[in-house]
Amino acid sequence: MKIITNEKLIKRNATIGKYSGFLSLLILGGGLYVSFQHPELVWLSLTALILGFIISQMSMYYVNRWGRSPRPDEALDAALKGLDDRYAIYHYTAPASHLLVGPAGVWALLPYHHKGKITYNEKKERWKREGGNLYMRIFAQDSIGRPSKEIDLERQDVQKALSEIPDFEVPPIRAALIFTSEEAEVEAEDAPSPTLHALQLKKFIRKRAKSSEALSMVDVRTIQDHLGM
Repeated sequence: MKIITNEKLIKRNATIGKYSGFLSLLILGGGLYVSFQHPELVWLSLTALILGFIISQMSMYYVNRWGRSPRPDEALDAALKGLDDRYAIYHYTAPASHLLVGPAGVWALLPYHHKGKITYNEKKERWKREGGNLYMRIFAQDSIGRPSKEIDLERQDVQKALSEIPDFEVPPIRAALIFTSEEAEVEAEDAPSPTLHALQLKKFIRKRAKSSEALSMVDVRTIQDHLGM
């Protein structure tokens, strides 16, 4: 499998996460100092605490995605290791953050490093995670959120990019949620988009390559050439 990764972006964002974390601690510390030493400046201490909290959340966002190993791209690469060179995966270089192109089709992969049991609630039309603690969900950005919105946006972006290829019929753009934690248990067969553990991903892709939805190598090469190798 060919791996195309925007290393420059990853390095830059990891640096942002690292130093914004230090900055948030300084601001929060300054706010606490002012609150004790100059209680009459309550507006200043509150402003510092709010600003520090916002920056700390931004830092967590960057660190979780680009500052920890295995990063989402590394986890996907490991899960797909063994696929042949007909496949190419693009990390932060294509319209979708993680885009797999090969005989199995065009797949936007959405990785999540969540622990616990992952299910899908058909009535509420949303994914749910059982397990973990409330603190992590609220303050460590550890909730699944609403993947449907992200899926729609990534599909639209990929569709738009591939529509630029002259005289080419764009194949269906598919998406899958991939849970990479060893402590994740996925039971979401009824989800509108394939939802599976990273350990199941390679088998899933190989099965799709043998189905009636398989993509011809002519189309595969056309898409890969357009996206760049």
